[in-house]
Amino acid sequence: MPPIATSIFDLFKIGPGPSSSHTIGPMRAGNNFIRLLQNLPPAELASARRLRVLLYGSLSDTGRGHGTDRAVLAGLLGHEPGNCSAQTLDSLDIDRGTQHTVAVRERSLTITPSDIIFTTERRGGRRDRAPHFPYSNTLVIQLMDRTKVLFEREYYSVGGGFIEWKGSTPERRGRPRFPYSNTLQLQEQLRRHRVTLHALMLANEQAITGVPPAQIQKQLDAILDAMIAAVERGMVTEGYLPGPIHLHRKGPLLFQRAQKMAHSPDRFLVDLCAYALAAAEENAAGHPVVTAPTCGSAGVIPAVLYLLHRNNKLPRAVLRDALLAAAVVGFIIKHGASLSGAEVGCQGEIGAASAMAAAFIADAHSQPFMILENAAETALEHHLGMTCDPVKGYVQIPCIERNAMGAVKAYTAYLIACAGIPEWHVVGLDKAVKAMALTGRDMPSQYKETSRGGLARCC
Repeated sequence: MPPIATSIFDLFKIGPGPSSSHTIGPMRAGNNFIRLLQNLPPAELASARRLRVLLYGSLSDTGRGHGTDRAVLAGLLGHEPGNCSAQTLDSLDIDRGTQHTVAVRERSLTITPSDIIFTTERRGGRRDRAPHFPYSNTLVIQLMDRTKVLFEREYYSVGGGFIEWKGSTPERRGRPRFPYSNTLQLQEQLRRHRVTLHALMLANEQAITGVPPAQIQKQLDAILDAMIAAVERGMVTEGYLPGPIHLHRKGPLLFQRAQKMAHSPDRFLVDLCAYALAAAEENAAGHPVVTAPTCGSAGVIPAVLYLLHRNNKLPRAVLRDALLAAAVVGFIIKHGASLSGAEVGCQGEIGAASAMAAAFIADAHSQPFMILENAAETALEHHLGMTCDPVKGYVQIPCIERNAMGAVKAYTAYLIACAGIPEWHVVGLDKAVKAMALTGRDMPSQYKETSRGGLARCC
């Protein structure tokens, strides 16, 4: 297996919710397609008139509830996830008759929301048969004249906002200074070179991306700030979330009630749940969050971060280093299994986030790597098999409360790892990641972000 060469800032990305697979990935695909058209020979653009998007798999099954049509349209209009505000997305008119214009050099191409096709919807009394694709979350973007396809690209939203496309090759990047592909190899690098985990992660990031250390630290601070901002916005924003469920925000209520529990030993748990709900509700509202590692799990790490920041008053430098520890766990899970609910169910989203958060807490408390790994493994192990079954296709039920439970499990996993004897821990992180991959492969498709099973079917 090749060494991990993922950037920290590929894992942690700022962008609009409610789903990194359904919003950030498709927006990046739309933006990529428009930039691709800018380089086409003039002859290939001469008869071009319009654009069309075909959504498959979970993008089609739950894309309306996830805002995929609005996200891909924003990408085609030139917006990127990192700088596309919630206001911009909210203002995009997706009424079926609205015509949008996309400028490609001297050509003006049109696209209407009707040109963004959810392929599994019934049309003409039949249900479309989706072609076989290597990834569930597939979209095909086409350049057309009036009726004929002139050019197209097949994109895959593979989880966490990452995209690939048919025929793509991995981006050419530098080789990591300390290569590893799993936990055992990482431990060997730490031992052999007598280097700290933080130093290893920073050295690898610099080698892979060429970004100098000062810039890496600045970008880490921006990620921390965005996580904190999501929690703080969510704690003061009341009302109902968008969509047909009419779900009332709970984050502000729990936060307000926690203030009245000053002398209760339960206070910190209510705080932790309030912080997780607040960030997850901001994600559900389509507001900016950080993929940690996905939008659907964007409340777990921010919750433990905010607890350590606000309640425990830990210094910024400690929290910045803890983010590196969380990232290494996310890398190992992504490399050995998946971070996509459409590929492995919610174990790849909340499960991965909980494992990363457990590592974050352990590192922030200066625990050795063995405790960090045990905490991450414990958190992941007790999410194995978790299905992804969003009610009505919205990242609300059970997703929002799962963020709170993921944060609580992360803290519990950290306490178990610290209170136990490390050598008694039998299952390593690599084994849990392998189990996640096997379980995800065996999981029926109705439990992988399609809203056709579980809670989604019963509600």
